[in-house]
Amino acid sequence: MLIAGQPAEASAPKEQGGDLDYVALGDSYAAAPGVPDQVDTECARSSRNYPSLVAERWKARLTDVTCSGATTADLAAGQHGAQAQYAALRPDTDLVTVSIGGNDGVPFSTVLKTCAELSKSDPQGAPCRSHFTAGGSDRLLQGVAETAPKISEVINTIHRRSPKAKVLVVGYPSIFPDSGVGCTSRSAPFSAGDFAYLRDTDKALNTMLAQRARTGGAAYIDTYTPTIGHDMCRPAEDRWIENLAPETPAAPAHPNARGEAAMADAVNKALAACPPGGKNPRSRTQM
Repeated sequence: MLIAGQPAEASAPKEQGGDLDYVALGDSYAAAPGVPDQVDTECARSSRNYPSLVAERWKARLTDVTCSGATTADLAAGQHGAQAQYAALRPDTDLVTVSIGGNDGVPFSTVLKTCAELSKSDPQGAPCRSHFTAGGSDRLLQGVAETAPKISEVINTIHRRSPKAKVLVVGYPSIFPDSGVGCTSRSAPFSAGDFAYLRDTDKALNTMLAQRARTGGAAYIDTYTPTIGHDMCRPAEDRWIENLAPETPAAPAHPNARGEAAMADAVNKALAACPPGGKNPRSRTQM
């Protein structure tokens, strides 16, 4: 998902030593824009994003090519003049994580901007839901459905390029209150009735990712459940997903350092139950 600036220059993908070859692909929820320390200005990538924390836990040799704003197409085409993310995949890669899909269909940054603007006209209603469901169909759910085959192609491409790798599709965290009851704040400027709608869209995207992971021979990592209660409406001390006026270094509506640590913890727990480095390509065993 995309809400990062477009600074001036890119650095090469970072690598760190170890026996396990780990490649991280994905968008800003993996890159962690704004989270200290930023090590790639073009992609707004942090040295403390969840891939870095996972690599640290497993003493892996990490090639992190995650980039803010990435779509499924960008994995093949590249961004900001850099190589395609897929170029990092090798036949001997042991582990691949991928966080992608939020910028396809109707990009989530566009949704947030639209919903925030519409809230001014009807703060107690659900103008965002009305906007995206006008005409009798839900454009956001349509976008999720249209993204589904693209996710399958992403998984297939990873398997083809790195046939020995354990492939983990990492879902999106709990951005909005799971209860559906929102907060009244200029930092989360959405209408009262739209919080449940936005929550359900987040869940629909994650459900699709989980289904495509299962059918594609990858494992799905649920980061939504462990981040419930730490959404953008929580007080700063309990907030892992920042609101639209971050009080902790992070991009708006993105995980802060605690959120990235929670995502890493979800990946690490899954890997502890099913360690990386095995010779079990396209395993359908769910983590």
